[in-house]
Amino acid sequence: MAASSSSDIIVLALGVILAAVYLFRDQLFSAGKPKAVPISSSKAAAGNGNPRDFIAKMKESKKRIVIFYGSQTGTAEEYAIRLAKEAKSKFGLASLVCDPEEYDFENLDQIPEDCCVFFVMATYGEGEPTDNAVQLCQNLSDESFEFSNGEHKLPGLKYVAFGLGNKTYEHYNLISRNVDRDLAKMGAIRIGERGEGDDDKSMEEDYLEWKDGMWEAFAQAMNVEEGQGGDSPDFAVTEVAEHPPEKVYLGELSARALTRTKGIHDAKNPYPAPITVARELFQMGADRNCVHIELSTEGSGITYQHGDHVGVWPSNAEVEVDRLLCALGLYDKRDTVINIESLDPALAKVPFPVPTTYGTVLRHYIDISALAGRQILGVLSKFAPNPEAETIMKDLNTNKDHYQATVAHGCMKLGEVLQYAAANDLFAKPTPETTTAWKIPFDIIVSSIPRLQPRYYSISSSPKLHPNSIHVTAVVLKYESEPVDRVQTRWVYGVGSNFLLNLKYATTHESAPLISDDAKLEPAFVEVPSYPTYAIEGPRGAYKQENILKAPIHVRRSTFRLPTNPKSPVIMIGPGTGVAPFRGFVQERVAMARRTIEKNGPEGLADWGPIRLYFGCRRSDQDFLYKDEWDSYAKELQGKFIMRNAFSREPPYKPDGGKVYVQDLIWEDQEHIADAIINGKGYIYICGDAKGMSKSVEEALCKILGEAKGGSAEVEGVAELKLLKERNRLLLDVWS
Repeated sequence: MAASSSSDIIVLALGVILAAVYLFRDQLFSAGKPKAVPISSSKAAAGNGNPRDFIAKMKESKKRIVIFYGSQTGTAEEYAIRLAKEAKSKFGLASLVCDPEEYDFENLDQIPEDCCVFFVMATYGEGEPTDNAVQLCQNLSDESFEFSNGEHKLPGLKYVAFGLGNKTYEHYNLISRNVDRDLAKMGAIRIGERGEGDDDKSMEEDYLEWKDGMWEAFAQAMNVEEGQGGDSPDFAVTEVAEHPPEKVYLGELSARALTRTKGIHDAKNPYPAPITVARELFQMGADRNCVHIELSTEGSGITYQHGDHVGVWPSNAEVEVDRLLCALGLYDKRDTVINIESLDPALAKVPFPVPTTYGTVLRHYIDISALAGRQILGVLSKFAPNPEAETIMKDLNTNKDHYQATVAHGCMKLGEVLQYAAANDLFAKPTPETTTAWKIPFDIIVSSIPRLQPRYYSISSSPKLHPNSIHVTAVVLKYESEPVDRVQTRWVYGVGSNFLLNLKYATTHESAPLISDDAKLEPAFVEVPSYPTYAIEGPRGAYKQENILKAPIHVRRSTFRLPTNPKSPVIMIGPGTGVAPFRGFVQERVAMARRTIEKNGPEGLADWGPIRLYFGCRRSDQDFLYKDEWDSYAKELQGKFIMRNAFSREPPYKPDGGKVYVQDLIWEDQEHIADAIINGKGYIYICGDAKGMSKSVEEALCKILGEAKGGSAEVEGVAELKLLKERNRLLLDVWS
């Protein structure tokens, strides 16, 4: 009886406890929902709660403009910074320049009414956003994405749009147009016209033509007046009397490179790859050079796939380094150690590692070999050494036609423009005696000239055959400028390809021909090599080890890939050095064929699809790239590899005497191509010149596919080509 009573009491007590728990559950379990702790306004404004909150950063730093840039190579970022600088100098308005990859956009609707958003968007590849702008573009276009207002709307948001593209591509400036469309659809208000820069002609001129009208509309929309800003510098450059020499950057791109510590090799830490093979691909009699260079990656941790790109980091030619050092009055101070500090890190970051030297900045870090921009000439005019030079600089800055006729057509670099304005002889060896010195503050040079970027080349090998070696195929860029007022025709040299040619000459211990061998050029240059020289040994001799030279490289991934199934027909079109990735493609198939035959016997390739390569060049006896390799590849692929060649400057010519190009061969093979694409579900790859060749090839394909579909090139052909691109069965790796 007592035991029974005890059980009843326990059950009753348990019931009471459970009832109490239920009644007071919110209080007891409130820890599961943390209470909102008020954050001090200063902490919230600083963005400490969320480093991805750009609104908080704007408020904390009192900035009325936020600029987002979509950039793949750094150009859009440069224009974003230029806009920020102009907003500051014109109106005294500070900007927050943002990589969109680092921020969230749910609170884009919270931009204050007196603020504005700039979108500087490059279009990449076949109408795609740049890697860092993918999320931003998705958020703007996806109608299911909600901002903090609970809707996909941005009513009254003020914005400015500038796009960077290339008219030789089908989807010219598509991303900036899409961003503009999406913002307008959500109720945002654009200030001024949408700007569109065309890299095929002159991005700089397109920007200059657009920005003045935009700033006028901006001043009205934002209720600000021009003249409120100042001409304050972006950087403070100081000469350092004493600094440990081993801690001075002499061309290294990172602390890892300076200290030579191991780490991942990428764009911030290129790998000095030993050159194992360097040879000339063009035959005797050709008036151009094409270098083949093999770079060892053994032990570096670098991997690649066929179709990837290799970035080669060149330096500027020594003559251009000397020219600008003399023009800036720094010739005798080239090795002086300097430190550079940003006066507004949010607006302008120091674009290279410091401390460094004047000479190093001009040799390794900024692109002094590029065409001098029109806008910078106006800035530099105030530092002219005499009134005549000032007048010339101002005229080049304000007179677009004079700039085009002199600087653009004359292919003048900044150092050459300074010499030209000061009436110096551009053909004389640059020395303090032949070059007038300008008193230009070095901080203006740092902030006005873009960073020297790597030059990208399609890798011309397959890792299946060459796992520890990357092959580069590069035609050396060398052409004549147009004669201009007071300056006759000069040779103009591409930076990256002539850097590689320099390495080739040094690796093979060849001496280059002298300029005196060319009757067109000045006899005063009899003892000067006909190509520019570079500091190929690298900072502190890092790019030379005994007799082995090295080139600083990193790999950039690509989607330019063969189909995984070898049964799919493949059509490759690559004239000139456009054949480079296709050499890698064919090597990839050869490696696969060897494994297949080893496993399945001689009949292993029977059901493979054909691989057709259309290659074009001038002459079979001069510039037929890798002429001695293709037959051996064809044998290994047992007839599955077919190569068609167009030699434009040798017979047979067209019936009307016209030259034969790859698009003509494609039209000849129209039945094979239509069958491979429509019935065989094949793949098409185009690599090379975007302006002429690629367009002509696409027109031929439209005609072939249109007729095969029983229609026209303009309707059915265009639709079929568009479908192939959408399904990644037509892939392009082209350049202008």
